[in-house]
Amino acid sequence: MTNQSLWLTGDPEADALLSADDNALLIGMVLDQQVPMEKAFSGPLVIARRMGGRLDVARIATMSEDEFIELCSRPPAIHRFPAAMAKRIRQVCQVLTEAYDGQATNVWKDARSGGEVKANLGRLPGFGPDKAAIFTAVLGKLRGITPEGWRTAAGYYGEPGTFRSVADIVDSDSLQKVRETKKSVKAAKKASPERDPAVRTGP
Repeated sequence: MTNQSLWLTGDPEADALLSADDNALLIGMVLDQQVPMEKAFSGPLVIARRMGGRLDVARIATMSEDEFIELCSRPPAIHRFPAAMAKRIRQVCQVLTEAYDGQATNVWKDARSGGEVKANLGRLPGFGPDKAAIFTAVLGKLRGITPEGWRTAAGYYGEPGTFRSVADIVDSDSLQKVRETKKSVKAAKKASPERDPAVRTGP
């Protein structure tokens, strides 16, 4: 399957790498937390440039932890928490190298259902249920990876016609709509105080 062009960062070179390289797309998803989406998904290009122009998963896997942290921490750092994210990326690259022949595509290529795609993703370092669901939606909506049940596996993020995550970004307009959704969800959570665990609500 030919990968379609993605529009996740607004930077043509960063988006071209994400469009062409599933390893870059997966690493972008690893970085997609506690920073703007554009920053997260620009990270793979920054890493590739600092590695001489190629995002080399096998090389990252064999680099020392300190060496890769230094690479990711140089200004501008790839993330607001560059050391922690460098460790996570390196762990993911080690799993890709050891279990998937160094290719993220192999994580989902032979999956027979959306549930299997999500389960495979969920076994990667840093991919909890929510991140695995979002990336299942990314694969379905932006990559055309649509095994039976993929929308169910992606849950909230797999629903059509929505603007909830990076899976729904195809241009600047949809990027803005996703930003607005994220802002409203965050505001709703902030406005709803957590239940005091000391207060009993049952018999």
